[in-house]
Amino acid sequence: MANAKWIGGFLGLLSGGPIGALAGFVLGTLFDKLTSDGGQLMDDGSYGGDSYSSSYSGGSYVNDEAMDTARGTRNGFLFSLLTLASYIIKADGKIMHSEMEAMRQFLRMNFGEMAVTQGEQIMRQLFERQKQVDAQQPGAYHITIIDCCHQLRSVLNESQRLQLLSLLASLAKADGNVAPEEINALREITIELGLSEMELNSMLNLGSTTLKDAYAVLEIPETATDDEVRAAYKRMVVKHHPDRVASLGEDIRAAAEKKMREINEAKELIYKARGL
Repeated sequence: MANAKWIGGFLGLLSGGPIGALAGFVLGTLFDKLTSDGGQLMDDGSYGGDSYSSSYSGGSYVNDEAMDTARGTRNGFLFSLLTLASYIIKADGKIMHSEMEAMRQFLRMNFGEMAVTQGEQIMRQLFERQKQVDAQQPGAYHITIIDCCHQLRSVLNESQRLQLLSLLASLAKADGNVAPEEINALREITIELGLSEMELNSMLNLGSTTLKDAYAVLEIPETATDDEVRAAYKRMVVKHHPDRVASLGEDIRAAAEKKMREINEAKELIYKARGL
């Protein structure tokens, strides 16, 4: 996490549009607060966005443009995760202490201790922005979230969007109580990201040990034939293979590997029940 700052002046393909606008608001607000307190924003002890740089070595220029591009894609993905998570958490009209604690645990487990403070700061500014926008025009922030989903749909591949959905589903489940409003918000985000409710249901059932839920994970009915089960598993491997999200960073890839293990566990449960 030390080299991935969650937010900065460089969000790659997401620097513009509704996500870039939200990032600008959050970054500006945090900068004002932290500099007035003598603090720093970035987790490496310095303030600033990720910028292009170059150096001269051995008769040729060596630049880190490729590194900036990868970092920008990652920053955009992580900020988008927090943006959509803040909308889901507040879907029932209130922010519970248990939900915020679950969010901290989620950040700690997936991205390390250094992510917790900065992630929470960003989330709180997103909550404040939602309050401001809706105060000016009720329901306007809902439209912003839809626009953010459409922007993500245009720049992230299917596997990256599925990984985003998986992380959102994990966060929604983290406090052990997924409210109907949160399910509705997840469902709406899923559709606007260009994914299916069946894929959302799969993500929500990951980690379950029941046979019924195992079929939901593979996105097939319990009446599926053996050949259909095998074909479904192959489709899941293609869609969710960790290599397809590797550009987002090692911790995102690790989360994808965990998801793939849970998909394998669901497959093994079905195979055992069928004697395959």
